[in-house]
Amino acid sequence: MKAIVIREFGAPEVMRLEDVAEPKAAPGEIVIKIDSVSVNRTLDCVVRAGNYPVKIAMPHVLGVDPAGDVVEVGRGVNRFKIGDRVATISIIRCGRCKQCTRGLEANCLDSRHIGLQRWGGYAEYVAVPERNAFHIADNLSYAEGTVITRHYPMAFNLLTGKTQVKAGEWVLVMGATGALGSCCVQVAKMFGARVIAAAGTDERVELAMKSGADYGINYRSRDLAKEVMQLTDGDGVDIVCESIADPTLWPGAFDSLAIGGRMVTAGAHGGGNVMLDVKRLYLRRISILGAAGTNPPDVDKALDAARAGKIRAIPYRTMALSQAAEAHRIVENNQIIGKIILEPKKS
Repeated sequence: MKAIVIREFGAPEVMRLEDVAEPKAAPGEIVIKIDSVSVNRTLDCVVRAGNYPVKIAMPHVLGVDPAGDVVEVGRGVNRFKIGDRVATISIIRCGRCKQCTRGLEANCLDSRHIGLQRWGGYAEYVAVPERNAFHIADNLSYAEGTVITRHYPMAFNLLTGKTQVKAGEWVLVMGATGALGSCCVQVAKMFGARVIAAAGTDERVELAMKSGADYGINYRSRDLAKEVMQLTDGDGVDIVCESIADPTLWPGAFDSLAIGGRMVTAGAHGGGNVMLDVKRLYLRRISILGAAGTNPPDVDKALDAARAGKIRAIPYRTMALSQAAEAHRIVENNQIIGKIILEPKKS
């Protein structure tokens, strides 16, 4: 089969289209003929550059969220048959640690990832554990299945699992046109929240408004906390979805919280080290929650909502698998809003 292989870390040019052996389904696994896989800033570009804090064995094939048709099932597989349309999640839970046995698989202490510790979806075929695959409804494309399963389960985890959003609450979404942020906007609206979308350019603010946000603020040109307080009659927001951790942006997001507000954070693209006003934290009874990963029910919620038309895949651009290097350059230069989808059939 054809696959994009990296044999060393470095610039996008280290990715090359090669002929490699097709995978076989081990017990409990399925093989998928891939129709789509997305390009991710962290789990693809950062990994390829050699800057991800997980050891990657070479040679390696990236791609954490392939979708396509089942073409082989291994011994013991009972949820899928040949011909089923499926999308995947990347985290392979160990099933043994105390977090997994408590049903908190998103907090697995010994997890592995498709596209990190094993070959991923930048290829024509991929083998994955049965439990990592999910049926795609017929009214969803493969590309939509890839996008929905990549970030929407995390958005459900942040807003329903961690912060338990309620109808009528105010939600501030930082980086509201990013892959995760745009999903949080739609999930918050789905549950009846009033959403303030914060982004770094007027163009991105406008796009977030078109995606369903009630209000928008450019946090690079405006005083974010001041604007939020004006919109909320001086109360502040009940929830902040934060996935940037930029020291210049964090204070505005944190100061936008109402008394008893909840901030949930699931990313650190802006650096990760911020100053925390602890006095404000305890005087205003604020909660800060960290989140990583998702639980299988979050995936089911996302796919059910997409099938029912309650959420939709964020805008994306499709490119041939052979154009993976160019796709990485576009993502690294922040030249696109939404997701780039690689399609092996175009190569």
